[in-house]
Parts: sequence; C-alpha cells; structure tokens
Amino acid sequence: MSAFESSAASHPSADLSSLWQRSCERLATELPEQQFNTWIRPLPPADISLQDGHTVVSVRVANRFMLDWIRTQYSARLEAIVGELTGGPVKVDLALAVRAAAPRPAMAMPGMGSPTGLSLPANATPGGYQPYNGGQSGGHMTQGPASHGPGYQQPQRLQENTQRAHPQVMGLNPALTFDTLVPGRANQMARTAALHVAGAPGHMYNPLFIYGGVGLGKTHLMNAVGNALLADKPDARILYLHAEQFISDVVKNYQRKTFDELKAKYHQLDLLLIDDVQFFAGKDRTQEEFFNAFEALLAKKAHIIMTSDTYPKGLVNIDERLTSRFDAGLTVAIEPPELEMRVAILIKKADLEAITMPEDVAFFIAKNVRANVRELEGALRKVLAFAKFNHKEITIALARESLKDLLSIQNRQISVENIQKTVADFYKIKVADMYSKKRPASIARPRQIAMYLAKELTQKSLPEIGELFGGRDHTTVLHAVRKIGGERGKDSELNQQLHVLEQTLKG
Repeated sequence: MSAFESSAASHPSADLSSLWQRSCERLATELPEQQFNTWIRPLPPADISLQDGHTVVSVRVANRFMLDWIRTQYSARLEAIVGELTGGPVKVDLALAVRAAAPRPAMAMPGMGSPTGLSLPANATPGGYQPYNGGQSGGHMTQGPASHGPGYQQPQRLQENTQRAHPQVMGLNPALTFDTLVPGRANQMARTAALHVAGAPGHMYNPLFIYGGVGLGKTHLMNAVGNALLADKPDARILYLHAEQFISDVVKNYQRKTFDELKAKYHQLDLLLIDDVQFFAGKDRTQEEFFNAFEALLAKKAHIIMTSDTYPKGLVNIDERLTSRFDAGLTVAIEPPELEMRVAILIKKADLEAITMPEDVAFFIAKNVRANVRELEGALRKVLAFAKFNHKEITIALARESLKDLLSIQNRQISVENIQKTVADFYKIKVADMYSKKRPASIARPRQIAMYLAKELTQKSLPEIGELFGGRDHTTVLHAVRKIGGERGKDSELNQQLHVLEQTLKG
C-alpha cells in the first residue's frame, strides 16, 4: 500500500479533496500564466477516487475543443504530477461534461484572481490535435457525405431541417463544417483562430476578421464556426448573412421607420457571421447601424466574424471608426492553396463522391487550375462527369480532354506580353520598364514578379522568358522565379497581390 493509500484509508476525504487543488497549484508553477489561465483554471474541480489501486482523476470539460487540446497537451503532465503527490499509479479520465447538469463553479485558488478570457497559447500548433467541429471538416472546401446512403440529405434540405430544429439560427449552412475543410498552409492560421473561437466564443479574437480572394474558403470557415458552436450550444442564437442582406435590412427598416426591429434582430445574437463587409463602402446609414450592432454585440460578449476581400486598413469609403474596430480583434488571411493542398482537396472531394482519384491526375488538374478552390471544384466536376458519361477510367488523358476548353482559354489569354502589361498597370510603372535595364526597386521588383508569373502561367522556357524581358539571361529569370516563389510563402501581402494578378490574368 502506498503512503497516499495508507493516509487515504484513515483520512480519505481530506486527502482526496485537496489533491486536485494541490495538483493544479503545482501545474501553475510549471506553465506560463497565460496557458494556465486559458486551459486549466476554467476546469471545474475534478472527482477523485481510488479504484483497483489506482487514483482516478475524473475531469469534465465544457466542450470538445478544450477537451482535445487538454488531452493532447496537458493530461500526461497532470497524470505525472498526481502520481508524484500520491506515490502510486494514476489514471486521468477526461470527458465532456453532461450538458443537462448544472454548471459547477470554476476552481478558485489562494492568491489568484478570477478566471481570465481565453487566448490561444503561444506555443499552440494546429496539427497536434483533432478537434471536434460539429461533424464536417477544417481547411478548404468539400461538402456531402462519402456515400449517398439512406440518411443522406441535400445541403438545402439540411439547411431547412436545421432552421426548423433551431429557429434561432438563421442562414447557417450545416454542410459547411470543419470536417469538410481541407487544412493546409494557406488557411492554417485562419483555421486555428476559427477553431479557438468555436471553443471559446465571446472571448479573445473578437472580432475575427478573415480576408482573402474569392473562392478560398472564407464563407466555409465562418459557417464551420457557427456549426461547431451550435453542436456545443443548441440554443445559441446565430446569424449568417452576406453584407448585402444587412444593407437590405437597413433600407427596409429605414423606409418603415422600424429600427427597433433591426436592433431586435441583430443586437441579441450570440454569434454574427457576415460576409464581404467591403460592400458597406459608401453607405453611411448602413455603416452607422452596423457600428451600433457591433458595439452592442461586443458589450454582451457575443462574437463577430467578418470576411472581406482585403484587410481592414485596405477598405475604402468605410468610416475609420469601423475599420479600427475591425482591426481590434484578430485579422487573418486565407491565401490561395499551394499545389499540395490543391491536390489534397481534389482527392478528398472525389473521395466524398465515392470515387478514387489517381494522384497523377489530381496533380495534373491542380497544376492547371490555380486561381481558387471554387474553380478547382468546378474542374473536378467536369472530369468526374466526363468519365461517368463516357464510361472511362480517370486518367491524365481523360482530364486533358474534359478540360480542353478551360486549358485552351488559359493558353490563349495568358501571354508574357499580357502579364507584363497587367503587372505594369498594377504597380503603376511603364510597360517599357519591363524590357529596360533600369534597376531601381520600384521597377526591378515588379519585373521579377512578372517573370515569376510568366514561368507559372505560360509554357515558355526560361530562355524564352528572358528574351521577352529585354534579352536577359535565363539565370536572371531563374533568380526572379526562385526569389518571388520563396517570398510568396512567407509574405502574406505579396501572396495576396500575386493572387489578384493571377485572377486578373485568368479573367
């Protein structure tokens, strides 16, 4: 019998009741204060018992996000600390709290203040856990089950059923969840922030502002947060809408002089998800009403997630008091997916259709469709439909045949000359500067970007590209391609500019 068991036999309640307190105090000395306040302090007191010679520490966690993170990051250390204090074997049992049970008070410790708001730990990495997100994925794209069995419902039907089951939820698409989102470098930070908001809405990262080009998964990510919150809190009041719908509501209530109805709709929410706030530009009354709703929601610790095609300070014709508030929480970008991520998206989407996508075909499609996820899915649908209708296997030859119109349009529209003109216009230099020997940064940088895009978007060789840039050597082109390609993965602003240029060139 261990020293703890011997002591527990004579004073069981005293030792067991203080063990969790002592364990947490010990853990508080080992963890950074922010991490402890975020993940350990909010936990209710554990139930501790002796079972078959083991000390069993039963901890009930409020939601899946916190459960998965604590299990992967802290449970082993908790187990070791309890083991050191008891001198015997320990089992830490982490599970979700029963929803119907009355909430237990958060643990209070001598000398420590009240629990603080949650924030993502400095060393948090999104790959270390598999958070629950309401039944569908985390990164880019994909909707629908792996097979259309008896329980399958079309997304529209799912949305209608959700609306009936949860009348306080409006506009949310139940098919857009974390489980159907393919994670990758392009959306890693935005996805991690969204997961955190889903696990602790109303605290840090409020508002969450997500920006990026069209078809990159911003709407999907917002809906994923809403669906995750709904899974954890079925009575949560959630609204997803496009900015144009908010404008329409303002106009309607302005005409009817019924602004109390507008406030009743927007000021009582737990989570507001609003797409494309750049549409508020130049609409003063809309901006005023959104500012009022924004302030009311933050005051009641409701969470706001917004998307835009640019970062807050890049928005034009929008009141500075709004853009400053947009930027007050966390601003994250979703970038165009890199090649490997595009391949993963294609394979996963095909898998959801119960079709095996050969990897070489996925690479072929991904290399030729680069603009965004929406275009990538469209190309995949063409390939799958072509194979089905013609009763053929999915091969590179079949993909080339089914996408010949898309490929011919790209090859016809994108020339090195077109790239040079588009880049020159974008950076406000002369097209002639692309061929000149001038080397100031204001000219050399756009020239390198144009060389990079020429290599990425045309079939020209390095010597051919060099010749079209004033007879430059192919090594100069290679240096530019490597330099811009390397910086693109590190510089989100450059990546966003390249994405805009690529979309412009592809029409």
